[in-house]
Amino acid sequence: MMKPITRLAYAILLILTGCVTASPQDAPVEQLVYGLTLQPSGFDPHIHTSSELGIPLRSVYDTLVFRDPETGDFVPGLAASWTISDDKLTYTFELREDVTFHDGTRFDAAAVVTNFERIFAEATGSQKAAKMIPAFERAEIVDSYTVRLRLAEPFAPTLDSLSQVYFGMASPTALAEYDSDIYQFHQVGSGPFRFVEYIPADRLVLERSPDYAWAPSIYRNRGAPVIERIEFRFFEDPTTRALALESGDAQVMGELLPADAERLAGDSSVTVHPVNIPGMPLQFFLNTQQWPTNDLAVRQALLYGVNRDAIVDTVFRGFSPVAYGPLAASTQYYNSSLVGTYAYDYAYARDLLASAGFADSDGDGVLDKDGQPLLLEVVVPPWGLLPEVAQLLEDQWEALGADVHLKQVPSYPALINAAAGEAQDDGSVVYHYHAIALNDFGADPSLLDKFYRSDAALNWSRVVNTDLDLWLEEAARTDDPALRQELYANLQQRIMDLALIIPVRDYVNLNGASARLTGLHFDAYGFFPILTDLGQAGLTP
Repeated sequence: MMKPITRLAYAILLILTGCVTASPQDAPVEQLVYGLTLQPSGFDPHIHTSSELGIPLRSVYDTLVFRDPETGDFVPGLAASWTISDDKLTYTFELREDVTFHDGTRFDAAAVVTNFERIFAEATGSQKAAKMIPAFERAEIVDSYTVRLRLAEPFAPTLDSLSQVYFGMASPTALAEYDSDIYQFHQVGSGPFRFVEYIPADRLVLERSPDYAWAPSIYRNRGAPVIERIEFRFFEDPTTRALALESGDAQVMGELLPADAERLAGDSSVTVHPVNIPGMPLQFFLNTQQWPTNDLAVRQALLYGVNRDAIVDTVFRGFSPVAYGPLAASTQYYNSSLVGTYAYDYAYARDLLASAGFADSDGDGVLDKDGQPLLLEVVVPPWGLLPEVAQLLEDQWEALGADVHLKQVPSYPALINAAAGEAQDDGSVVYHYHAIALNDFGADPSLLDKFYRSDAALNWSRVVNTDLDLWLEEAARTDDPALRQELYANLQQRIMDLALIIPVRDYVNLNGASARLTGLHFDAYGFFPILTDLGQAGLTP
């Protein structure tokens, strides 16, 4: 006779797939298919950077703390409680004593230290996790279930970093068995789902962990998952995603095309779940070190010359809000006073360009200054419908009198190369772009550090501003919410006063799911579903 949980899982999967078969004695082997939209370069969260890897692995790994998606507060995870020293340099975590990894290894303080040592070891080559706590000094065992984290200087976003999948706790036994290149194919965590296999460009498979009994409060399901098996498949071509949902080839899919989401909204068999993603909006950085965007009046003219409402309506079909600053509205400490700034004003944009000395001296329709045309080189990556946005941007800027050249790059590494400058014999650097698109995601506004500090690797506006540097440093050091809010409000205002970016739209992930699938919701970072709640009776999206 089937066990009760198996009978329930069978019923759910029968609804989802419509074609489940099983022997009377055995649990069903049919799977829920979840569509991934990107093939990352790797799936090890300690090493790799992709948001896509977190969609499956958020449920393979537990973290010391979790961030509540409703309140933004940090709640216990593998750490039952924690204290922070008065000088903000020491975090002491009291760990749960009832947790085991999927391979049977006990979770304890030694396991935590092993994970931290791996993440921060230079040989690991961590591309993201190690940079998320730049002040990390060491992790220490206090006793079997107490661990101490030491920082070289205060770093307010520490808990935020620890709550993310990139700091998921892995089995020290598995880490010892496999080197870093091989571990991504044999990952072992303590979460509600076990990692079964990963075949690049084909699939990644998870199965329920029947012994899971230490769910954080953000999980609605307090026990083991109902869904037995989830197979993640790759749908990199956006045009195939809605079709896969409609045909039943997938039951959940992220990053639907807005036109498809608009159409599916009228389909009773599919539910569209728009999810606001905190972090930075879709935006174009303006290069302050390259003529003519080194002129503030020119940058401001380019901002006023963009009809963002028209772009959002045309490309995103009203699913995304217009962006007005360097942070999305769903991000902590968002400065709402920026709403409405740089509203589209063609006449004022032309006046600003005239004040900067630009005129059409030869009647060719392109403005020039001292014989030099208003030429704009714009670098565009392939994701997030940026090519479509850039084409509209090109039309609007050319209407102002600019000569716009779009350079589309195929990948993130190519984007990095395009942003790099070319050193000259006189020691100067020439950059081959005036505007370049990039965004980033995160609930804590400290992600601005990577883009606006004078020495930041991704400072693609090439800004050097003492106030920005000081405010960013102080905001990262203080945990006073009122002071952080003030500092980040100042930062956002100054970034826009300097016209460093063209913000276009706040990122909204358009997810589609079978209308019969209950319990679909996402964590505080927006991209990552809480898979253990899928299929729970009585849980509506």
